[in-house]
Amino acid sequence: MAESVCIVAEYRDGNFRKVSFEIASEGRRIADALGLKLYGIALGSGVSSVAPRLGHYGVDKIFVVDNPALEHYNAEAYAPIIAEIIKKANAGVVLLPASMNGKDLAARLAARLEAGLAQDSTEIAISNGKIRAKRPLFGGKCLGWYEWTEGSLVMISCRPNVMSCLAPDESKQAEVVLADVEVPSPKSQVVGVEMDTSGKVELTEADIIVSGGRGMKAAENFVILEELAKVLGAAVGASRAAVDAGWRPHSDQVGQTGKVVTPNLYIAVGISGAIQHLAGMGSSKYIVAVNKDPDAPIFSKADYGIVEDLFKFIPVFTEEVKKYKSTC
Repeated sequence: MAESVCIVAEYRDGNFRKVSFEIASEGRRIADALGLKLYGIALGSGVSSVAPRLGHYGVDKIFVVDNPALEHYNAEAYAPIIAEIIKKANAGVVLLPASMNGKDLAARLAARLEAGLAQDSTEIAISNGKIRAKRPLFGGKCLGWYEWTEGSLVMISCRPNVMSCLAPDESKQAEVVLADVEVPSPKSQVVGVEMDTSGKVELTEADIIVSGGRGMKAAENFVILEELAKVLGAAVGASRAAVDAGWRPHSDQVGQTGKVVTPNLYIAVGISGAIQHLAGMGSSKYIVAVNKDPDAPIFSKADYGIVEDLFKFIPVFTEEVKKYKSTC
């Protein structure tokens, strides 16, 4: 008989990523529905100082492994540690972020624990004690529901910015336990990390994204999107065509071969709407498309469409946003 729902928090640069609080909130909902405890697992160097924050989102107990050797994610070290804690916690359900590291870790844990895994899920439903998870298939062309056989371990990675996050309650305190596990010595080591120090908003966690495509014509023209993004507090993305042309770095690419994003507002500027791009942003809450071609496929996905030359529309739109914000 399972004792708990476990969430695996993602810790980086001295804090938990936003998606960690989203899966903690979803975990709380699942634990309450199933009558189970909610446990958290947090690994990293210095993670002990911020571990109690998970308690503010409903986590009952947090298993912490704080070790300098775990400063950077390394699957060879993380997977065996977390698998051991999941077993000790007698978990029936395990939730992870569907981030780059989270998806890698989820697959390895599923193999170790012989669990069925629903990767990059966008919805979790519970009926009569049974869990179902919904995830996109075939590049987002359709959605599939997944169920687990009775008594098997349920493992789900959750797409960032999709699961609703509880308001933090600082009066809620979790029990923090230093997990008694051995930290293995992996065969590979992280010798250095090159961080983007530009201060940009992380695409996968952004509430608003302004993306440019082939219609931007040149790298220097992205300055008009950067100005709009600054006014909106948004991140700047790009289509594969813009990245392949060398106008933007690959870290800005949205799509099947780039990043999958789920912002509240996605503004596609000069993007035709190829299937590859739609797979990366199709689950955005609201989509606005700006394209001078009225037959561009992006309009079939957009909630709002503007058929206009982007170089005429975007500067005017930016000024109008500035005026509106100055009156708020």
